[in-house]
Amino acid sequence: MSRELLVVQRARKSFQTGKTKPLEYRIHQLKNLLRFLSERRSDIADAVKRDLGKSAHGTELFETLGLEGEINLAIEKLAEWAAPRPVEKSLLTIFDEVYIQPEPLGVMLIIGTWNYPWAITLQPLVGAIAAGNAAVIKPSEVSSHSAKVMEELLPQYLDKDLYPVVTGGVPETQELLKQRFDHIFYTGSSTVGKLVMAAAAPHLTPVTLELGGKSPCYIDKNCDIRVACRRITWGKFVNCGQTCIAPDFILCEPSIQSQVVEEIKKCIKEFYTDNPETFEDYGRIINQRHFKRLMALMEGSTVAVGGNSDESQCYIAPTVLKDVTEESEVMKEEIFGPLLPIITVSGVDEAIQFINEREKPLVIYIFSHDNKLIKKVIAETSSGALLANDCLVHYTVSALPFGGVGNSGMGCYHGRHSFDQLSHLRSCLIKQLKMEGVNSMRYPPHTAKKLGWARFLLKQVNMCRLRRMALLATLASVASVNTTMEYIQHKTIRLLLNMYCIFTL
Repeated sequence: MSRELLVVQRARKSFQTGKTKPLEYRIHQLKNLLRFLSERRSDIADAVKRDLGKSAHGTELFETLGLEGEINLAIEKLAEWAAPRPVEKSLLTIFDEVYIQPEPLGVMLIIGTWNYPWAITLQPLVGAIAAGNAAVIKPSEVSSHSAKVMEELLPQYLDKDLYPVVTGGVPETQELLKQRFDHIFYTGSSTVGKLVMAAAAPHLTPVTLELGGKSPCYIDKNCDIRVACRRITWGKFVNCGQTCIAPDFILCEPSIQSQVVEEIKKCIKEFYTDNPETFEDYGRIINQRHFKRLMALMEGSTVAVGGNSDESQCYIAPTVLKDVTEESEVMKEEIFGPLLPIITVSGVDEAIQFINEREKPLVIYIFSHDNKLIKKVIAETSSGALLANDCLVHYTVSALPFGGVGNSGMGCYHGRHSFDQLSHLRSCLIKQLKMEGVNSMRYPPHTAKKLGWARFLLKQVNMCRLRRMALLATLASVASVNTTMEYIQHKTIRLLLNMYCIFTL
C-alpha cells in the first residue's frame, strides 16, 4: 500500500472513533494551532524568506496575522456555529421539533498553494477543525521550505493521525487524489482545478475550488486618480504580484492613461524606493520557470514603467505596460506577477462589455466617486467579489464569503462560511407518536379530497406572522378546554380545515 493510502486510512479510522465530535476537543486543537503560529513564528518567517524573498514583517502581515484572527474567531463562535438552528415551521409541523444540525463531513483533503504557503493552506484547516473533520494537508512542493517546516513542526502541535501533513510533488498529489475523501479543498490554477474535480468525480466527492483568473480594475476618469493609483499599486505589487486577487489589468479611458502611468510610477518609488531590487519588502518570483513565463508575457507590449529583471535572482521590477490590446500575450492568461497592463476603453459600458466577454473573474475592482456607476457595474457583471475604491481588503473581512464563480472557482470560506462549507447541514424533524387519531378520522369523499389539498397547500404556504399568531391563539383556546384528547384531536383537525378555507378564499 502507498504511503498516501495509509495516511488516509489512519485519518479515517481516527475520525470514526468520534473524538472530533466534542466541541472541547476541536477548541483544544485550534488553540494548539494558535500556539504553533506563536511559538514557531521565526521558523515560518525564515521559510517564507527562502521561498519568496519576503521579509519577516511581510510574513506576519500577510501570512500569520489573519490566520490568528480566524482561529480566535472560530474559538469564540464555535458553540454558536455548531448549535442546532431552528427553522420556520409550517402548519403541519407546528407541534414538531424542526431544525438544522451541522455535522462533520468526514476526512478532508486540503491542497495548498505556494504564493501564501501558510495562510492559504492553514486557513481551510481552521474551518475543517472547527467543523469536526479530519484533514490531510498537502502543502505545495513549489514553496519547498515552507512545506518542509510544516511537515516537521505541525505534527508536534496537532493530532498526528487526524491532521497529517503529506509532502511531495505531482506523483504524491495524484496518489492522494485516487483516495476517497469526503471533501477536497484546492487552491490554485483553473487548469489544475479541473483535474482535481475530475479526480473527485468517481467518488462523488464535493470540492471547494479557490482558483483565480484575470481580475479587472476599472478607473473612472472623474475619480481621484492619485488615490486610486496609490491603492492599485499596493494591491498589485504586494508579494511581487503573486496574489490571486491582485488587479490583473487596468481599464481606463485614453485621456487618463498617461496620468495613471505617472501616478503609479510615483507610488512605486514611494513604496519600494528607486531600486526595488534592494528593498527588503519587495520579494522575488517563486522560481525560474515562473520568471521565464512572466518575461515571455511582456513580449509585444510597451513598457511604461520598470521592466528590469535579473534571472539569477528571480527578480522582476514593478512593471507597467501601456497601449496593451486584448490580443497581447499578457492578456492570454492570469499574470500572477509584477506586470500591470493598461487597456484603454471608451467608458464604463465598454469596460463592462470587455469584462463580460471573458471568464468570470475572482474579483472586479472599480474606482469611482459615482455610486450609481459602481452599482451599474455590480448589476451588469458577475464575479466572485466586487471591491470599490480599494484592493485586496475584502479578503480580511471574515463575515464576507471568499470564493470565485465559474472559471474562478466554486464554494467559499472565511469565518462562519468555512464552518458551513465544511459541514453537512443536516435537516432534522422530530414528531411525537401522539394524535394518531387524527389520521384515522373518516370523512365523506368530497371532504377527504379537500383535506388532501389542504395538507398539501398548508405544507407549501408560508404563513405570515399575524396569521400564525391567530392560529396559535385559537389552538391554545381549544387546548385549554378541559375535555378528552379525542375531543381536542377532532376540534384541531376541524380548525385546520376552517383555517384552510379562510386563507384560500
